[in-house]
Amino acid sequence: MDNMIKRINELAKKKKEKGLSPEEQAEQKELYARYLKNFRANFEKQLDNTDVEFPDGRVVPFKEAGKEK
Repeated sequence: MDNMIKRINELAKKKKEKGLSPEEQAEQKELYARYLKNFRANFEKQLDNTDVEFPDGRVVPFKEAGKEK
């Protein structure tokens, strides 16, 4: 993951300074997609392990808390 972020940053810097070749643009697009997929999966896992406590003392999983009326 750290290598992926390092490469994303390298490509972003190069894009800003000189521009990217078509191959580098494709690589950057692929890296962004993989990074976002990983980020979303980790965020989903975090939400699965999060509970919400209501003022009345009930504790429910986060995903079910939004369904409460």
